[in-house]
Amino acid sequence: MEKMKLLAEWKYEPKKIERGYAGRTLYVNIGDRSFIEKPVTEDMKEKFVGGRGFGLKLLWDAVKDTTKWNDPENELVISGGPLCGITQYPGSGKCYTVFISPLTEQTYDSNAGGYFGPLLKFSGWDALEVQGKSDRDVILFIDGDNNKVEVYESPFEDINAVTITEALHEYFADSEEDKRNISVVSTGKGAETTNWGCLNMSFYDLRRKTPRLKQAGRGGGGTVFRDKKIAAIVVKKRGVGPASNNPADISVLQRMGLKLHKEIRDLDDQQNKMRKVGTPHLNEIMNEYHLLPVHNYKFGQHPEASKIHSKIFEKLFTQGIPDGCWYGCSMACAKAVDGFELKTGPLKSKKVTVDGPEYETCAGLGSNIGIFDPEWIIEANFYADHYGIDTISLGTGLAFVCECFELGFLNKDITNGLELKFGSKDDLMELIHRMGRGDDEFARIVGLGIHKMKKAFAEKYGAPFDVMEKIGMEGQGIEVSEYVPKESVAQWGGYFLTLKGPQHDEAWLIFMDRVNKQLPTFEDKAEALHYFPNFRLWFSLVGLCKLPWNDIEPADNVIKYKGIEAAKVPEHVQNYVDLFNAVTGKNITKEELIVQSERVYNFQRVFQLRLGKGTRREHNIPLRAIGPVFPEEWEARAEYYDNELKAAGIDPQGLTTEEKIRKLQEYRLSQWEQLVDAVYKRRGWNKNGIPTVETLKRLGIDYPDVVEVVRKHSNPEDNWEE
Repeated sequence: MEKMKLLAEWKYEPKKIERGYAGRTLYVNIGDRSFIEKPVTEDMKEKFVGGRGFGLKLLWDAVKDTTKWNDPENELVISGGPLCGITQYPGSGKCYTVFISPLTEQTYDSNAGGYFGPLLKFSGWDALEVQGKSDRDVILFIDGDNNKVEVYESPFEDINAVTITEALHEYFADSEEDKRNISVVSTGKGAETTNWGCLNMSFYDLRRKTPRLKQAGRGGGGTVFRDKKIAAIVVKKRGVGPASNNPADISVLQRMGLKLHKEIRDLDDQQNKMRKVGTPHLNEIMNEYHLLPVHNYKFGQHPEASKIHSKIFEKLFTQGIPDGCWYGCSMACAKAVDGFELKTGPLKSKKVTVDGPEYETCAGLGSNIGIFDPEWIIEANFYADHYGIDTISLGTGLAFVCECFELGFLNKDITNGLELKFGSKDDLMELIHRMGRGDDEFARIVGLGIHKMKKAFAEKYGAPFDVMEKIGMEGQGIEVSEYVPKESVAQWGGYFLTLKGPQHDEAWLIFMDRVNKQLPTFEDKAEALHYFPNFRLWFSLVGLCKLPWNDIEPADNVIKYKGIEAAKVPEHVQNYVDLFNAVTGKNITKEELIVQSERVYNFQRVFQLRLGKGTRREHNIPLRAIGPVFPEEWEARAEYYDNELKAAGIDPQGLTTEEKIRKLQEYRLSQWEQLVDAVYKRRGWNKNGIPTVETLKRLGIDYPDVVEVVRKHSNPEDNWEE
C-alpha cells in the first residue's frame, strides 16, 4: 500500500487503567472530524457498568426521539467493559457495538470476539463513540502506543472484509510479530447493499500468519458503518499483559482462571468438545431433538443431517492449534478451515482460511435452506463474512425466499433467472454474490430483511401477505436464529419477548422447558424469562463470552444441583461474582449481579419506547414459530401433534389435518397471551409491556428523562388489577 492521506489528527494524554476502567470515552464525529474526551462518572459505572450499558447510555444522550438509523446523529458505540481484556480467565475478549438498527428501527447491540475491545481499552478508552457521516470513505486509526487518533482517506476500491483487513494489518505493523497488536473493524460491499451488514473484528493468528475475523453479526451494524462511509476502524496497542487491567486482586483472577482451565482440560472432551469442533457439536444434538431448522423451520430433523454433523467438521477444521480469540482462552472454540480453495465468486481459486462455520451458520446456510454439503456451507460462510453479511440473518432470509419460491409466490422472471428452491446450491450461491455486489434488484429486495421483504413481495409480485406473515420467521424486524422454537412455550418468550428480536442471546430454555419438564407453570416460565435474560445480559456489560459459563460445567454440577438451579451452573456464577469483585474492588453478590443487568435491561426497554417501539404490539409471534402451518408439517409428526391436541383437551378424531392445525394454533395462541402476561408481571412492566415508574425507582434508574418517556406512553388502563 502507498502512504494513506491524513485528513485529521488528535493527540491525547495516556491513561492508566484502574480496576478495569480507563475512566473516559472517546467521541469521534466522522463528518466534521472532531474529537472529544468524555469522563466516565461513578454513576455511569454504578448504573451501566460498561460494555453494552455504556453504549446505550452514550447513544441515549446522542440521539433524538425521531432519529433514524441512517441519520447522521445515529452512532456506533463500541465498548468492552471492566473485565474485558483480562488474560487469566477464558472468554474475556468480548466487546459490544450499540446503534439504531436498520432492521428494527430501534436500539440494537451486537457482540464480537477478537482483539478490538481489549486493545481499545488498553489504548485508554472505555468506549468509542462514532457519530456523523463522512463525505468520502475513511479509515479511523486509534494509536494507543503514540496516544493519537487519526482519520485517513481510504485508498481501497475493494472494501470487502478479507481484502481490507489483511492490507491494514500489513500497513500498520512494523513486523510480522507486531501484527498481533492490531485489530481491524471492517465490513464489506454487502453491508451497503443489504440491511444485514455485520462488523468483522480481527485478531492476528501468528501460527497461521493471517488475520482472523469474529463477527458482531446481528442487527445491521455493518450497514450503519458503511452508511457513515467508514471503510475500517483500526486500533493498535503493544505491551498487553496479565496486569493491564490493574485489578484490585490479581491473585483471585489467577485462582479462578486455573480452576476453569482445569475443568476445560479434564471435561471438554466428554462434554461438548469445544476445543475440537466448537459450536458445531450442536448439529447432531439439535437434529436428534427436532430442533434443527429444516426448510424454513417447517421441520426439525432431516435424514441427510448426518452429512453436516460435527465429526465431518472435525476433519475439516485444523486441529492442534489453540483457537482462542483472545489471550488465555483455553476454550479455544474459534475453529477454522485452512487452505480452503474457493470455487465461486471474485476470489475463485484462491486458497483462504475460513473462520467457522459456527453451529448457527451450519444450520442457517445449511439445513434451513435444504443444503447438506459442508464445503458449500464453508464457502457461503466465507463470502458472507467477506461481503459483510450476517450469516444468521442471511440463512433465515434465504429460507423464507426458498419457501416463497416453492409456494409459487416467486418465479425465475422475478428472481432474474434463479431457481431458488430448497437445496438449489448453485443458484443460492449466485444470489449471495449478487447481494454482495448489489447489482440486482431482486437481491437488493432480499437484503432488506424478511420484515420488509413480505411487504415488497406483496406489493411488487402479488404474493399473499397473510401467508407470508405466518411463515416469515422474524420478530421486531430481526430474523429468528437457528433453533426450532415450536414446541417450547418458554422459548417462544426466549425469542419473541425480547428487547430486540428473536436471537438466542437472552434465553435458551427448550431443554429445560420441553425436554426436562422443569417449567410446568406460566409463573415458572416467567421466572426463567426473568433470570436467564438478565444473567446473560451481564456478560455484555463486562466484556465476557457466554460459552465458558455453561458449555463447560463442573463434573458434579448436576449432582449438587437440580432443575433450574443446575441450569444456572452456580459455581460458575460465583466465579463471575469473584472475578468482578477482584477486578473492580467492589463487593457485589450474585443477587446484585442480576440487578446490574436488570437496570440496563429496563433502560433499553424504555429506550425502545422512546424511539416509537417497546410495547406489546412489537411482541408478536409468527404462526410458524408456535406450530405447523401446512399439512406436511403436521403429517411429518402426526402422532406427536395428535397427542398435543389431546393434551390440550381437543379430540383429533374425525378432524382434517387443516382443522387440527387451526385448533392447535388457537390453543397455542391462547398460551402465548398467558405467557406474555406472566412475563410482563414478573419483569415489573404494565400490561402494555412498559416498565412501571416503580420498577425504575427500585432499580435506581428513575432519571427525569427516563421517567418522562414512561409516563408519556403509559395509560391507567394498562395497570394490573390489584
